[in-house]
Amino acid sequence: MIKYTTQIRVRYADTDQMKVVYHGRYLEYFEVGRAELIRSLGLPYSELETRGILLPVIEVFAKYRRPARYDDLLSIEASVSELPTSILKIHYHVFRNHEKEAIAEGYTIHSFLNVAAGKPTRPPSYFMQIMEKALTAPVNSPGHD
Repeated sequence: MIKYTTQIRVRYADTDQMKVVYHGRYLEYFEVGRAELIRSLGLPYSELETRGILLPVIEVFAKYRRPARYDDLLSIEASVSELPTSILKIHYHVFRNHEKEAIAEGYTIHSFLNVAAGKPTRPPSYFMQIMEKALTAPVNSPGHD
């Protein structure tokens, strides 16, 4: 499994009238986790775009267990448990202030899109090599928790 954790502090603008994080913000938090997970593998999302590949979200799921509030420090854990085929599935767990129980969890599913052709494509070989190496690396390697 490839796992990477990044932190974000809840801004006042992230909260709703009930003074809790607005549910749609969690999708943005997932995006932060996803970008940092891919970056941790040595392949920033911007490089994928430069190489003509996009990863559009084709499905998303989120489950909210407990609220987060203004100024909470959140840890966003993003993980990939299997090699992508024509899709990439990334799981997320959001923790508050180093608590052990997730306050939210979910996943996103992405297709690979060839920008030049404007059509779905298989994952590029360089991406697959990076993912395969990370998935088979010992647990103490970069990209693993």
